[in-house]
Amino acid sequence: MCGRDWSSDVCSSDLVGGMSIVFVQLVLSVLFLVLARENGMIPGKYLVPIGAGLLVFFGIAFGLQFLRGKKYIVGLVISILVDLILVGGIFSIYKADKLLVQVGGATYKTDSMVVVVRADDSAKTLEDAKDYRYGIQTSVDVENTDKMLEDVEKNVGRTVKVEEYSTIQEEAEALLWGRIDAAIYNEALASVIEESIEDYSSQVKVLYQYGIKTEIVQEEEKNMEEPFNVYISGIDVSGAISTTSRSDVNIIMTVNPNTHKILLTSTPRDYYVTIPGVSGEQRDKLTHAGIYGVDKSMETLENLYGIALSYYARVNFTSLMTIVDALGGVDVNSEYEFTAGGYQFNKGVNHLDGKAALAFSRERYSFQDGDNQRGRNQEAVLTAILNKAMSPAILLNASSIISSVSDSVETNMTSDEMAKFINMQLSEGASWQIESTAAVGTGDTQACFSSGSQPLYVMWPDEATVATISQKMQQVLGGQ
Repeated sequence: MCGRDWSSDVCSSDLVGGMSIVFVQLVLSVLFLVLARENGMIPGKYLVPIGAGLLVFFGIAFGLQFLRGKKYIVGLVISILVDLILVGGIFSIYKADKLLVQVGGATYKTDSMVVVVRADDSAKTLEDAKDYRYGIQTSVDVENTDKMLEDVEKNVGRTVKVEEYSTIQEEAEALLWGRIDAAIYNEALASVIEESIEDYSSQVKVLYQYGIKTEIVQEEEKNMEEPFNVYISGIDVSGAISTTSRSDVNIIMTVNPNTHKILLTSTPRDYYVTIPGVSGEQRDKLTHAGIYGVDKSMETLENLYGIALSYYARVNFTSLMTIVDALGGVDVNSEYEFTAGGYQFNKGVNHLDGKAALAFSRERYSFQDGDNQRGRNQEAVLTAILNKAMSPAILLNASSIISSVSDSVETNMTSDEMAKFINMQLSEGASWQIESTAAVGTGDTQACFSSGSQPLYVMWPDEATVATISQKMQQVLGGQ
């Protein structure tokens, strides 16, 4: 045994091998620190001690390589263990970066256009329907309808016979009564049809589907230390999150990072408002704004409250369950005791998993205040999610949480902006004061832009409430 006698070729080779492992530790340490700094999620006050610790471990492993006997093996074990930890850390940072990019920076919306025939129709493909009479509506979404018609004719290799209708309801009725053989429309309009034709979806089937992507104009990145508003849209589909759809949940989150205050504002889905750039002076339900894209929902709410909405986050029914389960459940405060979806909810704090949280959020028939109470319950669930997600312990596991919800959430907040916000919360570790408010109104039955002459249930906005909420938003933004 040479005991690290440098005259021995064998021990010299041991030294070279040991130093190589230690050198790999140094390279991985530098790479980890560089990636962590560029990632932006880990605050500098944490990176400094992490860097100091890595330097100490490197010094120990390096120094032990020059000791006689077998002591150098201890250095190799330390170096290998640190290497494994660093590889895991580097992979986690890479994964978090990739997921933030996947979730954030949404730049387009998808309109799912469909060809629909009666449920008992024998056609299985567009080729089977090449001689059919097709119906289209000319009141809304005309550009996408024209694109879909072009695609249909391209696929069947001929010009098809077309009947035009002034509203989507007239087109749907013509299909059911046999005046046309197939109908072309944006799938998001199916929910509007259901409001006037009972069990419509069970009487038809989708023969062909075509996605049309439209770019959404992006704003410049904002300083995450400045107050901002986020529109949270709960859509009524379970498919691709980018698909245009009615927005059944409409919550504005007003955030002031300096005062650590958040105001949650719920607006009823049936609020009777104008949709800028779509309905003109004619009013429509707020939920129908989502049919024309999330940007139109945002513009409608901006117009209602006199604010600017910087960001949006779209979630569907699946998203809520996934988010709550990824957080390990949430503690939700209920104003009432009630039963819904097979769950019993007690007055006070309830610990809910994803399915229970969804049932809690969707129930309205148990309450005298109906939709208004449902809106408050949705705010209660969101408050519980925010309280748990803002805790440093959870944010340290941000990568795994983002991974769980990456396919169920869409936002125009960029990956850099999300990383900066996580960094800020980890750095400060401050608790947030969350307040909730809800717009109210008076129920009525009126014609809506998206439904033509068909009268639907709507809610006239209470102007005094809207003004009060607008003032509260400005106070939070102004740091009051």
